[in-house]
Amino acid sequence: MAESAGASSFFPLVVLLLAGSSGSGPRGIQALLCTCTSCLQANYTCETDGACMVSIFNLDGMEHHVRTCIPKVELVPAGKPFYCLSSEDLRNTHCCYTDFCNKIDLRVPSGHLKEPEHPSMWGPVELVGIIAGPVFLLFLIIIIVFLVINYHQRVYHNRQRLDMEDPSCEMCLSKDKTLQDLVYDLSTSGSGSGLPLFVQRTVARTIVLQEIIGKGRFGEVWRGRWRGGDVAVKIFSSREERSWFREAEIYQTVMLRHENILGFIAADNKDNGTWTQLWLVSDYHEHGSLFDYLNRYTVTIEGMIKLALSAASGLAHLHMEIVGTQGKPGIAHRDLKSKNILVKKNGMCAIADLGLAVRHDAVTDTIDIAPNQRVGTKRYMAPEVLDETINMKHFDSFKCADIYALGLVYWEIARRCNSGGTFLFCLFLLLPPRLGC
Repeated sequence: MAESAGASSFFPLVVLLLAGSSGSGPRGIQALLCTCTSCLQANYTCETDGACMVSIFNLDGMEHHVRTCIPKVELVPAGKPFYCLSSEDLRNTHCCYTDFCNKIDLRVPSGHLKEPEHPSMWGPVELVGIIAGPVFLLFLIIIIVFLVINYHQRVYHNRQRLDMEDPSCEMCLSKDKTLQDLVYDLSTSGSGSGLPLFVQRTVARTIVLQEIIGKGRFGEVWRGRWRGGDVAVKIFSSREERSWFREAEIYQTVMLRHENILGFIAADNKDNGTWTQLWLVSDYHEHGSLFDYLNRYTVTIEGMIKLALSAASGLAHLHMEIVGTQGKPGIAHRDLKSKNILVKKNGMCAIADLGLAVRHDAVTDTIDIAPNQRVGTKRYMAPEVLDETINMKHFDSFKCADIYALGLVYWEIARRCNSGGTFLFCLFLLLPPRLGC
């Protein structure tokens, strides 16, 4: 009965083994009779034309025997049938070919049965190649990355050293020259187009960033220190290279420098070894943008007039064309708004952010419109810009759009003017009383 209980607990295997044992056939002249642990109705006896099998296996720490018949057709391959091999689950298996020869008890040897060795499809040489190949490839990639980084660092340091050792650079930018001296030189230079490029590089690479003061779609704005003075550093992200190049190009237009236009100092692309930063260095104004200034403070009538007049003066200088051997082309801003106007310490405005500006060539009557994915701010766009009916070939169209945006800036300034009157909403005087705000 113990053997019967063991067989029933190993029911799936027994069913598999007995799949072909229901039939019987003669082995030569007579069939082979075997003991069968699952043949209850046949008095634990089965008949086959093949072989008798007995197996011992471990189940829950107990040893169990299974005895059954193996049909001849399942004794494959010949000489070493699968059913007669020991395995990890059936710890010991024995096949025999005489009547009731499987009515014996097997024992699991001390230790475990040695599993049959399966020949490996990979030899020692192949295994060494499989392991060494990826390791060598990884090592090669690491070496290449290291060499590339080292090369960029050497180029960066060599270029910086050459710039610092340039005698013309030292002559233009002596060690005792301060930021105030540099700004004075820019203001009194004949061309008004900014510093030479090698001087710009020297300035940009000796600036120490202090704190971030703003963020935008282009990148970040930092306050930096250079020789005892504060400067504003606009750091563009690498995908905004066109905007950086365009704005630096516009700022270096001949005769552009004006007290009501943000003072440009330098532009440089700084390689810190891992990525490239695009820097635009300009004057620093602690009050920030006109938008932020009006949110923090109200203005007097005198302050309002000063803000409005200085903003108009800066825009007029942008629009104005100066004829001469070193003349200035007319420039339209195209993105004028209170966030792109800075407030100086003396309460005057300085127009900034010329990344979308266009220049007019009076000789050929053409407009220099750089390809740029950025667009202006819709809230400040003139109607003809919004409905795309603006004449893109006529420079006066762009100037008119700037004047429209300046009018909206004036409205913002006037709304924050403390004139001592009663505060009214903007539409109160325009709508009937029943529709008033």
